[in-house]
Amino acid sequence: MRRSMFIGAIGCGKTTLLQRLKGLAIQYDKTQSVEFYENIVDTPGEYIEHRRMYTNLATTAMDVDLVVMLQSATDKRLIFPEAFSTMFGRQVIGVVTKIDVADDKDVSWAVQQLKRAGAQSVFEVSALNGDHTEDLRQVIDG
Repeated sequence: MRRSMFIGAIGCGKTTLLQRLKGLAIQYDKTQSVEFYENIVDTPGEYIEHRRMYTNLATTAMDVDLVVMLQSATDKRLIFPEAFSTMFGRQVIGVVTKIDVADDKDVSWAVQQLKRAGAQSVFEVSALNGDHTEDLRQVIDG
């Protein structure tokens, strides 16, 4: 089983998605530090929102096989710079979260942001109700 690292803005749904994929109770927990759950590494949103923290992401990624960039369909901020994935030197995929509360235009915008950042493939999911999470689980579990 390979190890994945989740990267995304504060409140984008990283921990909720992790809870869904691991069959845990869905509850909001603010991630304060890097947390490890079996084969998934959950990073704080501050790591991507503050450029001075990028080195923390690069260092943490050294121990993973897959980097998962998460973009909320409801957040119109540019979270990931263009070609961001090139800093990792490993497979990078994208996940659009919160598709259950966004329209098609917002989801499409989020997909394009992840592709510009270098995601090799993009999944659209709702962690809250579990929509489309099974395909993602298969990729993460390798």
